[in-house]
Amino acid sequence: MFQQQVIEEFRANAGRVGGFLAGARLVLLTTVGARTGRPRTSPLAYLTIAGQTVVVASAMGADKHPDWYHNILKNPAVTVETGRETYEAVAAAPAGAERDALFAEVVAAEPGFGEYQQRTSRRIPVVTLTRIDPSGGDWERGLGDFLVEGHDWLREELAALRRQVDDLLAGGDQPLEVGRCRGFCAALTQHHTGEDRGAFPMLAQRFPGLRPLLRRLGEEHEVVARLQGELRTLIDAYEPGRTDLARFRRELEELATRLEAHYRYEEQAVVRALNTLGPAPDFG
Repeated sequence: MFQQQVIEEFRANAGRVGGFLAGARLVLLTTVGARTGRPRTSPLAYLTIAGQTVVVASAMGADKHPDWYHNILKNPAVTVETGRETYEAVAAAPAGAERDALFAEVVAAEPGFGEYQQRTSRRIPVVTLTRIDPSGGDWERGLGDFLVEGHDWLREELAALRRQVDDLLAGGDQPLEVGRCRGFCAALTQHHTGEDRGAFPMLAQRFPGLRPLLRRLGEEHEVVARLQGELRTLIDAYEPGRTDLARFRRELEELATRLEAHYRYEEQAVVRALNTLGPAPDFG
């Protein structure tokens, strides 16, 4: 496969390739597959405009956006290889007048991209790559690590509640720990409120490319809050020997499935960026 050959040559020769690409300014952009969730690497020409690394989703003027562009719309956390270094970045695709102004600068520097635009009716996206600086602070644990720790605690609590209900369904005589259920719901609400009011606004300000993803995560919080509300209603009405435990178990499973998908996506997309914004809080 031609693309794989270019990737291998690029990595073997510190970013230099031969053939018709000899002398081209290339980077390798690794994205997360929108459908598969697997890493996908693409060799791309890049430009530096006003100090900003820019790549163009031209596909040489084809009528469909390249796959890597769909990937960054789903998850803007990417890895960039220059041949001399590898770093993490956040990809963003400006729209409207901002895109037009940036594309005009691209064409002024590389007229070939203007020719690609003439071949297709689609509006060719321009994508900026904002570097995530891992040396943003000297802390051992960052805010992103703290977020994952919170997720792991919530995972463990939810798993413990599911085991309790499973034991009751199997004939166990230990009553449901209602207080623990309520504590989990309260902690989950607090966690998501902290993200919506604290972590997410900070990320959106520092990394604008994350804003669409952060909006999606906020919308998922609303779905989780609805499921959590239904679960809390069952908890508040719980009566040993009378509550429909099978229904309660189904509600727990739906919430657990939704939360795990949410956590995996969030951890994959924002932890590295969040770690650069500050240290994890120390509660002594």
